[in-house]
Amino acid sequence: MRLLHTSDWHIGRTLHGTDLLAEQEAVLGGLAAVVTAEAVDLVVVAGDIYDRAVPSADATAVLDRVVARLLGAGAQVVLTPGNHDSARRLGTFSGLLSAAGLHVRAATPALDEPVLLADEHGEVAVYGIPYLEPEVARHELGLAGRGEAAVRGHEGVLTAAMDRIRADLFLRPGVRSVVLAHAFVGGGVPTESERDICVGGVDLVPAGVFEGVDYVALGHLHRPQTLSPRLRYSGSPLAYSFGEAGQQKQAWLVELGGEGLGEVRAVPLPAPRQLSVLTGELAELLAAPEHAAAEEHFVSARLTDAVRPADPMRQLRERFPHCVHLEWTGAGVTADGRSYQDRLRGRSDLEVADEFVDHVRGAGASEAERELFARALAAAAREDAA
Repeated sequence: MRLLHTSDWHIGRTLHGTDLLAEQEAVLGGLAAVVTAEAVDLVVVAGDIYDRAVPSADATAVLDRVVARLLGAGAQVVLTPGNHDSARRLGTFSGLLSAAGLHVRAATPALDEPVLLADEHGEVAVYGIPYLEPEVARHELGLAGRGEAAVRGHEGVLTAAMDRIRADLFLRPGVRSVVLAHAFVGGGVPTESERDICVGGVDLVPAGVFEGVDYVALGHLHRPQTLSPRLRYSGSPLAYSFGEAGQQKQAWLVELGGEGLGEVRAVPLPAPRQLSVLTGELAELLAAPEHAAAEEHFVSARLTDAVRPADPMRQLRERFPHCVHLEWTGAGVTADGRSYQDRLRGRSDLEVADEFVDHVRGAGASEAERELFARALAAAAREDAA
């Protein structure tokens, strides 16, 4: 049996306010071609299907079209909610959807009830562990009355979940097993685009929690990585932060033979629009020929000009129409060579306010405006004194 391990689709996510739905559908819809080319039987998505608990209508439409393509290509699909998803919403109509081949494992009390698939070697049990918020999961798993400290964090509730799964597997001798889980497992390396799932300072889960199964499809961390041959993160299908620029996105193609886990190999995913981080003075970025390829990329520009340029984003977008992020890392020196601290020394608040108006609109404040400034500054001073 062949399965394609993916996670962290984050449908509906934006990049510095820029909509990514078209790029997401291009990559996720393209998984159907992988299903056909590699004879994939099952696609698994280990959490964070959507980027928000209440996704937009456009985001849900993308998921509908993507899943339809995967099912049409001949694969079944198992997905679980992550910390970005609403398990209750995602699980709506899960019973009906299973009949079509889409298995949504969103109910914590039922996490030890597997999706059962079969090949020439027998059955494969696929267990989906929804993201477990520790305090909520303790009640859902019947642990709230025990009072042990061990079940108050992610490690505790995931250990309890895996104990249930291992107990079910004990009753299924010879069955091969796959577990989907959304967690921060020890040895994993985060990026800057994941949402922190630390609760009470306890978020890291030891890899040993997942002993006893053939393959663990992990989600949450956006960088693809291997913690052990049977314990892997697929990473997100797209880069969701400029810290991931240049990272090759992928899915894992996992083969289960008659004896359990067989070959696992990476399937590279395309980047509809790559990410580039450009650093330099504005004039250099606008003219340098070596940045020609970035004209079609999402761009983060870090300007090093000593003086902050006027309207830099407009100028950057004339060459880089997909520039979505800008920061100025200049030294804070003005055109006359003095730092801002030097220029402010010995000047009144009213003089500073007047110069700010002059800088913004090219003309100093009127007498009426100065009077308003003076009254506002005096009122602020009285509040500070009180």
